[in-house]
Amino acid sequence: MMDDYLPLSYLNAWEYCPRRFYWEYVLGEMEENEHILMGTHLHRNIDRENVSREGNLLIHRQQWVWSDRLQVKGIVDAVEECETIRVPLEYKKGRMARHLNDHFQLCAAALCLEERLNCSIEYGEIFYHGNRRRERVEFTLQLRMATEEAIAAARQAVNELMPPPLKRLAKCRDCSLFNICLPKEVKKLHEFE
Repeated sequence: MMDDYLPLSYLNAWEYCPRRFYWEYVLGEMEENEHILMGTHLHRNIDRENVSREGNLLIHRQQWVWSDRLQVKGIVDAVEECETIRVPLEYKKGRMARHLNDHFQLCAAALCLEERLNCSIEYGEIFYHGNRRRERVEFTLQLRMATEEAIAAARQAVNELMPPPLKRLAKCRDCSLFNICLPKEVKKLHEFE
């Protein structure tokens, strides 16, 4: 029934690099590198569905979420619940960065929760293992709109040609698909067109 719903993790990939999204989501190409392996290793204790209590806080781990309106679905690492307040939480391997891909994934999860639970969620948090701290992400109107626009753009890209490589190749350096994508070589070929 939800086969054509965009997985939240691919929204993260879209915002990081549309070409990576296309390789992974549309063409089904996946490769592991040290970053993927480390992320998998760090998630080993998180990736178990359960509910636990810490004082007044109820923690739902591996919470399945979806939105029929946005046609997205996925699993949020945790949802912390205290009375009527719910806070989605994602765990990430790296450090806080200037990129919004993690924010978009978290905001999309919150939009799903709001639709499912008929509630309002003001913020979420991302725990970055590299810094060992949480970043609070406010779900502003601007972030909500940008997230919905990214969802629409990613869904549209599925029916188009593969996007070109990024102009700045700094993100490509750590990408697990670097040897499949060949961004430098593709850019060089486009110079001759």
